Amino acid sequence: MLISTILSEKREIRSLVYIAGTIVVLALAPAVVSASLLITLITVLMYATLTLSWTMFSGSTRYISLATAALFGVGVYASALLRDSLPIELIVLVGGAVAAVLALAIGLLTLRLKGVYFILFTFGVTALIRNAFQWWETHMVGTVGRHIEGASNGVVYLLVTIIFALALLASYLLRNSSAGMALRGIGENQDAAEHSGIHLTRLKVLTFAGSAVFMGATGAVMATRFRYIDPSIAFNPLISFLPVVMAIFGGIARLYGPILGTLVLIVLQEFLITEHPYVYLLIFGLTLIVVVLWLPGGLVEQVEKGVFRMKIEWMKLRMRWKRWRAA
Repeated sequence: MLISTILSEKREIRSLVYIAGTIVVLALAPAVVSASLLITLITVLMYATLTLSWTMFSGSTRYISLATAALFGVGVYASALLRDSLPIELIVLVGGAVAAVLALAIGLLTLRLKGVYFILFTFGVTALIRNAFQWWETHMVGTVGRHIEGASNGVVYLLVTIIFALALLASYLLRNSSAGMALRGIGENQDAAEHSGIHLTRLKVLTFAGSAVFMGATGAVMATRFRYIDPSIAFNPLISFLPVVMAIFGGIARLYGPILGTLVLIVLQEFLITEHPYVYLLIFGLTLIVVVLWLPGGLVEQVEKGVFRMKIEWMKLRMRWKRWRAA
C-alpha cells in the first residue's frame, strides 16, 4: 500500500512538472519562433484546447458530443457583437460564460439520453443554432456576416495560451479527482455507477458546462483572427468533428494524448495543404482511416510501447556491462 502511494505521488509530481514545463515553453515561444510559426502555434493551441475540453467530458463518459461547433460559435458571435464596446479580455470571459449557459441547457435536455441519441441531438442542436443565427441576420439585421476588429498575433497567442493552460490544468485536476473517477465509472458501466450513489445527471451536466467554458473562450479569441465571420464560419461542422478525431488519434487514455494527436494532425494538415493542395483532403482522410484501423489505442499506445522497449533494451545493456566488468 505504501509503495503504491509513493509511486502515485511520483507520477503526480512528474505530471505537474511536465505541465509546468509545457506552459513555460509556450510562454517563451514568441521570443524565439518566426511569425509564420507563431500563426501555426495559434491554430495548434486552438484545436488542442477544444480537444482537451471535449475529452474532459466525452473522453471519460464515452458520450460523444458533437456540440463543440455550437459552443465555439457562440463565443465567436459574442466577440463579434461586443468587440467595439469591450476589451478583448472581458469578451473572452463573456464568450466562456455564454457557452457554459448554452451547454447547461443542452445538458439538462440531453444528458439523460444515451448512445446514438445523444450524438444526433448534439449535432442537431449545432445545426439548429447555426440556422437560427442565419435567420436572425437575414431577417432582423438585413445582412449576413460581419467584420470584426482584429487583434495582433501576439495578443491572440497570449490569450489562447492562457486558455490552453487553464484547460490543461482543469483536465489534470479532473482526471485525478473523485469526480473524474465517477465520470470514468459512467463510461465503464453507467448502471453500476447509478447504484454507487453518484448523482449522475448533475455530475454530467456540470462537467459538460465546465468544459464548454474553454470552448466559448477560445471562440471569442479566434474571432479576432477570422476578421470576418458568418454562421457558416462560426458554426463550421468540422469544429465539431476534428476534436473527436484528434482525441481518438492521439489517445484519450493519457492526458497528453489529445495534445499529441492535435499537434501531429495540424502539422500534417499544414504540410498537405502547402505541398498537395488538391489532394490533401484525400490523403488526410486515408491517414485517419489507417490510424483508426491499425492504432485503436491512438499514438499514446505506440509511444508507451516504444518507451517500454527502450527501457528493456537499456536494462539489457546495463546487465551486459555489469557482466563484462565482473568478467
